Amino acid sequence: MWGDRLFTTRDYREVLARRDVDAVIVATPDHWHQKITVDALSAGKDVYCEKPMVQLVEDGKAVVDAQKRTGRILQVGSQRVSSIVYQKARDLLASGAIGELNFVEAWIDRGTALGAWQYSIPPDASPSTVDWDRFLGRAPKVPFEPVRLFRWRNYRDYGTGVGGDLFVHLFSGLHFATGSNGPTRVFSTGGLRYWKDGRDVPDVLAGLYDYPAAGSRPAFTFSLRVNLIDGAVVETSEFRFVGSEGMLTIDSGVTLARTPRESEPGYTIDTFPKAVQEQYLKEYRQKYPQRPKLSTGSLATEEKFEPPHGYSDHFEHVRNFIQAVRTRKPVVEDAAFGFRAAGPALLANISYFEKRVCNWDPEKMEMV
Repeated sequence: MWGDRLFTTRDYREVLARRDVDAVIVATPDHWHQKITVDALSAGKDVYCEKPMVQLVEDGKAVVDAQKRTGRILQVGSQRVSSIVYQKARDLLASGAIGELNFVEAWIDRGTALGAWQYSIPPDASPSTVDWDRFLGRAPKVPFEPVRLFRWRNYRDYGTGVGGDLFVHLFSGLHFATGSNGPTRVFSTGGLRYWKDGRDVPDVLAGLYDYPAAGSRPAFTFSLRVNLIDGAVVETSEFRFVGSEGMLTIDSGVTLARTPRESEPGYTIDTFPKAVQEQYLKEYRQKYPQRPKLSTGSLATEEKFEPPHGYSDHFEHVRNFIQAVRTRKPVVEDAAFGFRAAGPALLANISYFEKRVCNWDPEKMEMV
């Protein structure tokens, strides 16, 4: 596709040995992310690592430590942190536009075979055209089976399922918009409902996460889900931030719906004796003078913010990485940010498969 003069190799270490290579993109299956990223950083290369940054929770600290030790640029590939849409949401939340945040829900739903990772398998795939042992790496040694390579996201040996492929995008967006480092408590549930094609990961997964208070931001609960057979032809994705005075929604843009709290609480006095009702209303109206009815109805207001036509956060994310390589200025989605997004996503897998609640320390980035 890109010409006949490209250097190609089966061994990534030959790329890292080249002095004319300044940076690399790690776009391998998940089970290779940690090893190649650490080796690349240690070889003096800057790294763009696709999400999730690591396949296993125990992989994360080595990447964080390698970036600190080498001082190289590392950016994880979840583009929402470079989006002007999420920057707008971040600004609105920080300004108190919806009051005190108390609940967030998000989802990514798909309804197609390709969306469920049933990728095409080349008809000429065979042990003579595939370096099977090199692909397996640290994964269990099993006989050659093309479906496990070309649809690797479906298998726990190589991928991270719904959690690492899609939950991690939602965590990246949430952490960027709220300034949070992550949850303290995790529970997930779901199942393999439809795509019973040999995969060993669920196609429906839902999670609940408790986020602690931090600074002026109160504690909140995060609910998220992915459904790979929701009946829709196109992918749908949305965020809803619920506050004490409104709601902020992210889809293609940002919608701010503000509903200020009523100044008076109302009353339920129908069953009180008549004399008690009259006394209660007298005291109530002294405290809350009655306002005239507004002919316009609701006090709610709504504002919509859309990015420019043709805007691409994918483009912005790659551009931010290249600028960081040139200027040496730190990126937002570095190793620590990437692990704090991957960690709770991977805990969803642990919670699902082990049927238990998981506790997480978002500051130390470790299970409790």
